[in-house]
Amino acid sequence: MTGPDTPAIRTVLHPVSDLAKAKAVYAALLGVPPQTDSPYYVGFEAGGQHIGLVPGGGPQGMTSPVAYWHVPDLEAKLTALTAAGATVKEAAHEVGGGRRVATVLDPDGNVLGLLQDR
Repeated sequence: MTGPDTPAIRTVLHPVSDLAKAKAVYAALLGVPPQTDSPYYVGFEAGGQHIGLVPGGGPQGMTSPVAYWHVPDLEAKLTALTAAGATVKEAAHEVGGGRRVATVLDPDGNVLGLLQDR
């Protein structure tokens, strides 16, 4: 059973080398224009998902797509995950509009993104 406090993947960020070319491909794939279109980030809303394009991996230095789990309390989830054996890769920080993000590594080094909207 899911509810508003159940973590769910609703955001996936993709590192891209050429933002303009990637924007065209993702617009064709999703069938919608980007809702956010800037030199440092392009974001699409489609099918209840947010798909983001980050040139050069952004400040996080992403090298592969990262799925972001939307959680109601970022700090509590970070505490629970590190207690369970995850390692913080990117500490919690604000990315604009009251949105906070963080990333952790699972025991095998997979990146898990966490996102909290305020």
